[in-house]
Amino acid sequence: MGILRHPDFRRLWTADLLSQLGSRISMGAIPLLAVLTLNASTLQISLLRTCETAAWLVLGLFAGAWADRIRCRPVLVYADLLRALLFASIPIAWWFGVLTLTQLYVVLVPAGVLTVLFDVAHNSYLPRMLDRDRLLPGNAKLAANHSIAAVIGAGASGLLVQWLGAALTIGLDALSFLWSAIWLRSIRTPEAAPIPPERPDLRREIGDGLRYVVKHPLLRPLALNTMTTMLFQSAAGAIMVVYLVRGVHLQPATIGVLSMIGLLGAIAASAVTEKLSTRYGDARTLLLSSTGIGVAFTVQALTAPGWQVSWFVAATLLAGFCIIVSYILQVSTRQRVCPPELQGRVSATMSFLGWGAAPVGSLLGGALGTAFGLRPTLWIAGLGTLAGNAVLYLSPLRTTRTIPAAAPSATH
Repeated sequence: MGILRHPDFRRLWTADLLSQLGSRISMGAIPLLAVLTLNASTLQISLLRTCETAAWLVLGLFAGAWADRIRCRPVLVYADLLRALLFASIPIAWWFGVLTLTQLYVVLVPAGVLTVLFDVAHNSYLPRMLDRDRLLPGNAKLAANHSIAAVIGAGASGLLVQWLGAALTIGLDALSFLWSAIWLRSIRTPEAAPIPPERPDLRREIGDGLRYVVKHPLLRPLALNTMTTMLFQSAAGAIMVVYLVRGVHLQPATIGVLSMIGLLGAIAASAVTEKLSTRYGDARTLLLSSTGIGVAFTVQALTAPGWQVSWFVAATLLAGFCIIVSYILQVSTRQRVCPPELQGRVSATMSFLGWGAAPVGSLLGGALGTAFGLRPTLWIAGLGTLAGNAVLYLSPLRTTRTIPAAAPSATH
């Protein structure tokens, strides 16, 4: 069992699995609700994706400085409880026949804020719970949750939407947040309060995190690559459901099953990443996995009616594998090379640069899809993702086999 023998990590892992599963289900159900029930346009659906991630642009950096000052576990618990209330309002409004696109926007904006606070606190909390030599297996187990949730959630969302309806399916997400909060509340080990700065200065503290990432020879290219990948991945994601429903003429259950088959690659990745990094080196594995993401999103553009639907399955299989490998290695690298007092701010800076590109990408996808068509937009997104890997091949990662345990840090 390894890391799961740690009782409090096991509770954190269980809470994360429940939360991830619910989020994946609603991630598939919300655009289906908009397309099938509310008859939303391509641009309106892209705005839904924008609302989900826009908070990173506004709060991402502030959340990191804040997380370095406080205990993180209470943030995790309250963020889950409030998200449960927000998502529960969707099936309630549908039940009374008053659900509108406006309500979806109103729910997703504050839910996005809570997700920013939760994610930054979650990334800062793990190094406070585990020793540094246990971060890689810990992150691998949490990444496995992403994989399992992606596989089960992708299939379950389509099937549940077809059986229960999209609104009731989103209600299951509300329950998952509630159960996650209960498990987080059950963690027993007290969390030590961070030492507050002698002279609190939010602007300076945020600047410390930004400077550390910008000056670091490994984190800088990783951040730029993540930003490019998220930009084009979000552009494709904003229109993919619309394309599969209106362009490929698939039913929600079929979309779910095909996504579930393709995302099995994510589960495989969480099981073998540690072995791959040991055999081939962290840096080489990271380069290859990032390149694989670009190839996968380019292949995805070949999806069309008939047998060509198999391209969608192949693309999600490859993307699921490579994204999880890249995620595990990037997070573990950041946590190893970053000093404890900067964990929250560096995590928030990396997330800000990555997730901050997501709402821009969603709007870009909606605009390009409206102007040029859905399939040409998928080609643009795929080729853009592939081109974004150039920054990694021009970095020290190209000549490094294994990232050292104490990589060179930037002066801050």
